[in-house]
Amino acid sequence: MGEGSEGLRRAGGLISDAARRRRIASPATLMTSRKNAGNAAGIRLFSSSSMRAALDELVPQFERASGCRVAASYDAANLILKRIGNGEAADVAILAGSAIDELTKQGKIAVGSRIDLARSGIGLAVRMGAPRPGIGSVEAFRRALLDAKSVAYTTAGASGVYFEGVIERLGIAAQVNAKARTRPAGLIGELVANGEAEIAIQQIPELMAVAGIELVGPLPPELHRYITLAAGVFSDTRQPETAQALLTFLSTPAAARAMKASGMEPV
Repeated sequence: MGEGSEGLRRAGGLISDAARRRRIASPATLMTSRKNAGNAAGIRLFSSSSMRAALDELVPQFERASGCRVAASYDAANLILKRIGNGEAADVAILAGSAIDELTKQGKIAVGSRIDLARSGIGLAVRMGAPRPGIGSVEAFRRALLDAKSVAYTTAGASGVYFEGVIERLGIAAQVNAKARTRPAGLIGELVANGEAEIAIQQIPELMAVAGIELVGPLPPELHRYITLAAGVFSDTRQPETAQALLTFLSTPAAARAMKASGMEPV
C-alpha cells in the first residue's frame, strides 16, 4: 500500500495540535471514511501562496488516491481571511498558524482539527546571474537594502507585513519605501525576474517558485522569522471525513518530502 493510500486509511481521527496524535479508528470507520472520500463530489481548499509549489504536487496525488477532487484557491493569508469574513466558504484552510487560530476563535475552523505542516523562512533573492549582496549580518542586510536600486515585497502577505516591521526597526523605512515595488500578494520575485526590481523579499518557497531568480539566503538570524503553516477543517464543511482525509494525507512522510523540496521545513 502506498503512502497516499496509507494516509487515507488513517483518516478516521482528528489530529490534535498539541500532541499531533491520531485517534485509532475501527476498521468499519476507516472503510466508511475511504468510501466517503471516494464518492465525494469534491472539496474546496483555501491556502497561502507559500504552499502552492508543494500542493501542486500533492493535491493530484490525493485526488488519485481518494477519488475526490480538490479545488484549491491560493492567496495571501490576510486576503483569505478577508474573503472568509465576506462569506466565502471552503472545507480546508492552510494558512499561517495565527490565522488558523483566529478562525478557530471565530468558530469557522473546527476545534481540534489544526495540524502544523511546515515552517517557512523569509529570504532575499536577486535576478539570476546578478551580484549577490552579503546579508549574513544585520548591518550587511541593512546595507544591501540601502544600496539596492529597488526592493520588491508584498503588502498583504505575512512576509511583507513582517518586512515592513523590520525596516522600521532598522530605521530605513522611508529610504526603502521610496524605491519599493509592491503588490498586495502573489510571487513578488516575478518583478525581479522581469527587471522591475533589483531584490525581492518574501517567503523562501515563493522565491524558489520563480524562474529567473536565485535565492541569496534567509534574513540574518537576528531578524529572521519562521512562519508556521497550519491546516484546519472548516466547522461547517459538509464533507468532514474527506477534509480530514486530506489533512492526514498532508501529514505523511511523502508530503513532508514535497514540502522540503519546495523550500519549507516540515514540522
